[in-house]
Amino acid sequence: MPFQIILTEGLVTKSRALLLHAEIVELFMSIHGISNNPFMLPNVIGEVVFIDHGQTFSGKEVRDIAVIELKVPSFTFGTQDLKNQFIERATESVLAAAEGKLTKQQVWINAVYTVDGFWGIAGKAYTNAELGHAIQSSAHA
Repeated sequence: MPFQIILTEGLVTKSRALLLHAEIVELFMSIHGISNNPFMLPNVIGEVVFIDHGQTFSGKEVRDIAVIELKVPSFTFGTQDLKNQFIERATESVLAAAEGKLTKQQVWINAVYTVDGFWGIAGKAYTNAELGHAIQSSAHA
């Protein structure tokens, strides 16, 4: 599951961005009840991208921003409550990492659902059902 965090340069240090990524991964895993799942953990990948100050925008104005984008299967975040929890807690994590340099209005979070059958992991294309089975099976192994 690719996670991308996009930040305006200078909002957080690179070392703090690494911690933020780890926090977001743990939040995702924990609210889905799969923390330390042997199948999932190595397959939650990501990156932190820093965009030069003055090159990030909100509307037509230059603004510092933070964006978290997840690419996940359609069965992820199965309830509105899970979506709410993730967005609220991820926003809090970003704000804490930015140490007062951002407001909630400068944080955007979204999930993109991938096409069923197009999860490529270690050279194998997984359907949503196969992916769910792999996650569940490794939890009981």
